[in-house]
Amino acid sequence: MGPPKVRTCLYCERGGYAAASFYVSLLPGSQIETVQGLGNAADRIVVEFTLAAAPMMILTDGPMFRLSPAVSISLLSKDQAETDRLWAALTPDGGAGSMCDWRTDLFGVSWQIPPKRLMQMNTSPDLAAAGRARAGMMSMRKIDIAALEAVFAG
Repeated sequence: MGPPKVRTCLYCERGGYAAASFYVSLLPGSQIETVQGLGNAADRIVVEFTLAAAPMMILTDGPMFRLSPAVSISLLSKDQAETDRLWAALTPDGGAGSMCDWRTDLFGVSWQIPPKRLMQMNTSPDLAAAGRARAGMMSMRKIDIAALEAVFAG
């Protein structure tokens, strides 16, 4: 079938191989595919990988560009346990949390971890209930599905 035609590329000043290795450890169906580099792990320039079957790559090439929350990886979690696991895993030794399920990992990449149930609430035909769920989400850092269920129900 050949390589994917489209891949999301993240730019890292340094540590791109370590970042890709960390990301593929988080989710089943993830793997490093190819590595192009200059000879040692610290100098690997391009790492192509799949993240839960989504084609990605990291380009590591010094301080020319900075990552921004304007681009993030959105990772739909199946339940509270997976939300909690990913939230903790993304920032074990650095990074920061933010509002409404956002995290920035120790490599500077921004992540959103919306639970599947939150997406269902937000698209409910009951617009008042969906609005309550969105308002509840806006007051949270890590999403608490049980708390959102309570405000969704009214």
